[in-house]
Amino acid sequence: MAALTDRLLRALERFNAAHPWDHNAHYHRWILRQLPRRVDRALDVGCGSGDLARLLAGRATAVRAVDADPAIVARARALTAPVAPVSFDVADALADTGDDGDYAAVTCVATLHHLPLAPALQRFRDRLAPGGTLVVLGLSRPDTVGDHLLGLLAIPLNAATGWLRNRGRPAPRPVAMTAATRDAEETLAEITLVARRVLPGARIRRRLYWRYTLVWRKPAPNS
Repeated sequence: MAALTDRLLRALERFNAAHPWDHNAHYHRWILRQLPRRVDRALDVGCGSGDLARLLAGRATAVRAVDADPAIVARARALTAPVAPVSFDVADALADTGDDGDYAAVTCVATLHHLPLAPALQRFRDRLAPGGTLVVLGLSRPDTVGDHLLGLLAIPLNAATGWLRNRGRPAPRPVAMTAATRDAEETLAEITLVARRVLPGARIRRRLYWRYTLVWRKPAPNS
């Protein structure tokens, strides 16, 4: 089954090159629904070109967006209106910057698999203010029959979405910079084991389009 999935994914990559759409952006509105309507400060880790950070600015007092790639941070700044309450910084996601407990919301999209899992989750946990919310959209290594079946199901849905969004016409990819990517190493079971140790009560779900979600709310005092 894995070999068949790999062949289909290669064919899908060729199709997506002609009918591109963003799997991560597909979940941005879902991420916003996990947060209160208004929050104080928000942190977006691995912000890329800033799409989610700009959406967060619609409900946060201030948004700090960080990425390790200077070129993509420059791109994010160029795409963002100067009046938006968003600051983009070149920063190590795990660095101690003295902002522990500062954020009502921390988001991380398609970045966690680039970081050491347990230290990254611990760092996100520490940066949250009591009562704050962590939302992760991540990638895991397919391992179970269920993983591969969901991946197979996603292939025709992915192609249909690309076709509809591009109105059936081949389209060039937008001129946008993306950071270097690599495949996920941990399975969803491994991620879940670590997450539930570091973030007791975290809600983890397998999702379409080769993604999973993790939502955790930091306990408030006396809760």
